Amino acid sequence: MYAEKSLLMGDEVADAILEYARLLAEGGHADTVTVRAIGVDGNTVDAAFLLNATSVMMVESTNSTVVPPDNEEAVRYLQERIERLSRPPGVQAEDDGGMFYDDDIDLRGA
Repeated sequence: MYAEKSLLMGDEVADAILEYARLLAEGGHADTVTVRAIGVDGNTVDAAFLLNATSVMMVESTNSTVVPPDNEEAVRYLQERIERLSRPPGVQAEDDGGMFYDDDIDLRGA
């Protein structure tokens, strides 16, 4: 449920959207994510979510036998982003530990 609209989608993508939204909010970031879902009228739709610190959404279960649309690409994107936010890459120092080389500095007149 998002913006007072109910959408039917698979568990994996719904859970990933919630986790990604939580991580974005913790870091003060925002992103848009588009997934395939089934709307209240039964039609398959592309649903775009704006995820930020003020996003309000809820995931609930259903006993529907309808097969949710495939969201493999969206789930892959969400998992990559979740991984990046959960475990940001470390900063590596240069091998020699310095930023400048002697020939980088103009020593004329010294």
